Amino acid sequence: MKTIGVVTSARADYGIYIPVLREIEAAPDLKLEMYVTGMHLVPEYGNTVQHIERDGFPISARIPMLGNSDTAGGIGASIGRGVMGFSEAFERHRPDMLMLLGDRYEMLAAASAALPFGLPLIHLHGGESTEGLIDEAIRHSITKMSHLHFVSTEAYAKRVIQMGEQPANVVVSGAPGLDNLRTVRLLSLEELKAQRGLSLKKPFILVTYHPVTLESSQSIAHLDELFAALETADQDILFTYPNADTDSRRIIARIESFTANNNPRAQIAVNLGTQGYFSVMSHAAAMVGNSSSGIIEAASFKLPVVNIGNRQLGRVTSGNVIHTETSRAAILEGLRAALALDLSSLVNIYGDGNAAGRIVKKIREVQPGPKMLLKRFYSPA
Repeated sequence: MKTIGVVTSARADYGIYIPVLREIEAAPDLKLEMYVTGMHLVPEYGNTVQHIERDGFPISARIPMLGNSDTAGGIGASIGRGVMGFSEAFERHRPDMLMLLGDRYEMLAAASAALPFGLPLIHLHGGESTEGLIDEAIRHSITKMSHLHFVSTEAYAKRVIQMGEQPANVVVSGAPGLDNLRTVRLLSLEELKAQRGLSLKKPFILVTYHPVTLESSQSIAHLDELFAALETADQDILFTYPNADTDSRRIIARIESFTANNNPRAQIAVNLGTQGYFSVMSHAAAMVGNSSSGIIEAASFKLPVVNIGNRQLGRVTSGNVIHTETSRAAILEGLRAALALDLSSLVNIYGDGNAAGRIVKKIREVQPGPKMLLKRFYSPA
């Protein structure tokens, strides 16, 4: 019996994990432990640890990280609290392997704490690139600390191997978040109104805008350009909450002000959950912002996406994404082009919805121990 610890920091990664968590629980020789941190434990972001409790996944430790400041210093302090908190958690509970997803600083704190314990690390969604974010460096750092890699495309597998990781330890699984599409029942607009309090009329625009951490001094100016573009659009607008990154609270305040005072067609959702978010994507006419969900999941809904600025530059796309500069004119031009796209034959390059099975099959095959921890840099002949 192998114990697999899984670190989750926010609604976004938790929704991606769910198919993998279910596969782990279904495996007769695996035991699941959840390590919950970050936005999950903060009421301001919806206290989404309740979703994990409701779903019945076992929580082994809660590691509070986030403080009251989202400045650069505040984020640095959060990382420090996370390293200390995860170290204390691993003293009490030591899984056989620890699973991390992506590129968040909460994941970096967990990986750093795991190193002296000799915990083999499983990394999901490595090899990707987000040029406008500190996440770029975090993701690749976690790759070099990890021992088993599950990537979403062949291009990302090549990049991980290029970083010196052994090809036998790199598996092209596809994006596990797409597995949810096989099981999640999508809600109608009437159900979204009744269950989530949304009053949307088709066609509407979904907006998910996160801080751009390498351009934090310009984030508010870029957001104002987005507001100016949206004010001239005819559609209803639904904003979702940003991640807890540098200046996220200022972004939330500006979005709340825009939805409350400036535009009666706009509203904001703090936390939709996987079912609600996928349902909104299924009904939206277009998506605007800088979220990875526009790159990875939106293609499965044949949803056109206007990707603003540098936050997601570097990711491969399926053909539903139009990249624009941050000016209002560029955003409006991108939105017009997106709404005119014919996506009827679009295929999502990020997978076929069977990633979780591939991931858990490989985990069951490997044996954690000193041999796995010994990493030799791979150099192709």
